[in-house]
Amino acid sequence: MKVVLALLGVLVLAAGQAWHLGWRPPAQWNPLAPLDVSQPPNWLTGFKLKRLRDDPALCQQALQSSQLRYRAQADSPASAKCPLSNVWRIEGGQARLSSSFLASCPLAVAYALFERHGLQPVAQRVLGQPVVQVDHLGSFACRNVYNRKAGRLSQHASANALDIAGFRLRDGQRIVLARDWQGSGDKAVFLREVRQAACEHFSTVLGPEYNAAHRDHFHVDMGRWQVCR
Repeated sequence: MKVVLALLGVLVLAAGQAWHLGWRPPAQWNPLAPLDVSQPPNWLTGFKLKRLRDDPALCQQALQSSQLRYRAQADSPASAKCPLSNVWRIEGGQARLSSSFLASCPLAVAYALFERHGLQPVAQRVLGQPVVQVDHLGSFACRNVYNRKAGRLSQHASANALDIAGFRLRDGQRIVLARDWQGSGDKAVFLREVRQAACEHFSTVLGPEYNAAHRDHFHVDMGRWQVCR
């Protein structure tokens, strides 16, 4: 134990000396550096995503490193039933969207990471072509979980969730969860790999195997719970 503590002490002193002499770790390994969407995610990415929640300026730095098209949205009044702050309207990315959607900053940046490092690589690997459109069912909805009259608010109530229903490929093919999830061909393989890739970028991912309410879409959100179903 004493040896371990001694080694830790030496490492801390060495790191302090290196910092004093001007050495800085590469941005992707610096916990205080802005998140760079163009770089592959690492074990610091989750921490950097959490830092974006209440920091619009830092959020914009991260968004500028992505391929998203976006617009800042004014904060809603604090008296609103479902108040929104640090929310952005996402208008497209590498792939166009079936419609724009509102997103909390962590959701917007996680979507950019998912599209660049998950969705498009899977499409190229499994189908040999890119996704050119993402079809979704919406993000913001001021409601409780499962639209219940009582209970906790859904992640949709803070624009912290998105429901993805399908994809369109460069050659015009459509892939729809409601139809293609149960298949055995390349489309089904693609959807299962996309679901797994989404789990690497979002906190919660719920799909057709979770329950009947998600039979036709992937629910992805940036809530507190880590769930991949």
